Amino acid sequence: MKSLIEQIAKALVDKPEEVSVAEVDGERTTVYELRVATSDLGKVIGKQGKTARSMRTILSASGTKLGKRCVLEILE
Repeated sequence: MKSLIEQIAKALVDKPEEVSVAEVDGERTTVYELRVATSDLGKVIGKQGKTARSMRTILSASGTKLGKRCVLEILE
């Protein structure tokens, strides 16, 4: 899951070397914290949040298959 988010984010941004994903595990929920360069933040979020929503949908579907709830947080 972590590598999936990384690959998607790296494909979207201008500075792929600054993309990092941290994984915070809970009992039933896993939170993935995505950090990108400040200049690339808009590209990851997309117009009206559509790109971020799409990434969250993919993550949620993958998590459902594993029986876990997955949440994506995009940090500055």
